Amino acid sequence: MPSIIKTLRVVADPNRLRILLLLSAEELSVAELQEILTMGQSTISTHLSQLKQAGLVEDRRTGKSNLYRLSGASGGGGVLAVLLREAKAELPEAAADQAEMRRVVKKRQDKMRSFFDSVAGRLGKDYVPGRSWKSLAEALLRLLPPMVIADLGAGEGAFALLLAERATRVIAVDTSARMIEVGREQALRHGVTNLEYRQGDMEEVPIGDAEVDLVFFSQSLHHALHPERAVDEAWRILKPGGRIVILDLAKHRFEEARELYADEWLGFSEAELEAMLERSGFGSVQTSVVHKEPETPQFQTLLVVGDKPA
Repeated sequence: MPSIIKTLRVVADPNRLRILLLLSAEELSVAELQEILTMGQSTISTHLSQLKQAGLVEDRRTGKSNLYRLSGASGGGGVLAVLLREAKAELPEAAADQAEMRRVVKKRQDKMRSFFDSVAGRLGKDYVPGRSWKSLAEALLRLLPPMVIADLGAGEGAFALLLAERATRVIAVDTSARMIEVGREQALRHGVTNLEYRQGDMEEVPIGDAEVDLVFFSQSLHHALHPERAVDEAWRILKPGGRIVILDLAKHRFEEARELYADEWLGFSEAELEAMLERSGFGSVQTSVVHKEPETPQFQTLLVVGDKPA
């Protein structure tokens, strides 16, 4: 808590009171305070230095400048709060200072708005710090209600680990013993106890009838010898009212994928996947292209969702 004597001494200057009034309402830089108060930089900096020494203001670095604000110890009440309340009524410049401050802050907001106006229409195509498919997936998965989920063709289980953060239980199925081993090691390392790995084929899933609420195929269906059988198995293991979700490649002509990625199918068309799900009995089938890669061979990702009637 700042000393009462230091506080009284430092706020005896009307210009420092004006600065404190401004900083009680908004974080401001030296340049912005200059513009509002029409004072020189050295004068503003001297006042701020004295206010900092008295423990009344603090600053934080942002880009090439600092933003100043009332310190946490001084902003909540006490002597300073009383002084500022009285100063707001007595200082002849107070009302004009507040109006100028709003204009300066609006200018800062306009600068930000101008940036977003300039990138409108291409923001999702350019790099944006902090925006990634993983972060978006994690956020969306938090919206899922707790349920039992089957991840068919789970591989090392990266997606299954994400699902396990929200699910009641996740059953990850893969044909590769080594993938299963790696997945179990990862689950153990992360302390995930509601994720179970089972070795098996997605066309003969080692899960009982009507045992799960949700079935995921994440870039795995194009590895099935008979994808329609895998969809039938999803129907079998789903409870009434359950849902199937497929993320897979749209049909393409990149033949090298058969050798490079052990792909059995060169993707599927939306019509093929919709027909496949409806043949198995799924209703309310929805399909859409959710991603297009700009690099050759420009793979596209399809999202397909269907419901098992309750």
